[in-house]
Amino acid sequence: MRNRIDQLNEFIKEEPENPFLIYALALEYLKTEPTQAKIYFDQLLKYHPSYLPTYYHAAQFYLEIDQRSRARQIYEVGIALTRKTEDHHALKELQNAYTNFLLDD
Repeated sequence: MRNRIDQLNEFIKEEPENPFLIYALALEYLKTEPTQAKIYFDQLLKYHPSYLPTYYHAAQFYLEIDQRSRARQIYEVGIALTRKTEDHHALKELQNAYTNFLLDD
């Protein structure tokens, strides 16, 4: 049986612009290859900025690699976008994570 990354790579060959597949790959790579995860998070933020799930995990990733200013920027952009789209659930999650980030600073 193929692993999940192999499966996702096969799916992405068929739908290279599908943000969910790119996001799923980023999350899978977080476990084993953070450098690769970063590539996918950056791709999502650049080419699929309206894909809201990216913001929470990308900001958390940048915190983990000690790039706090980049994490702050991602939180702020994500919060603004969730307000604009009126996605209250995503807004609450991002605001809570951002508040914790600010308290840790």
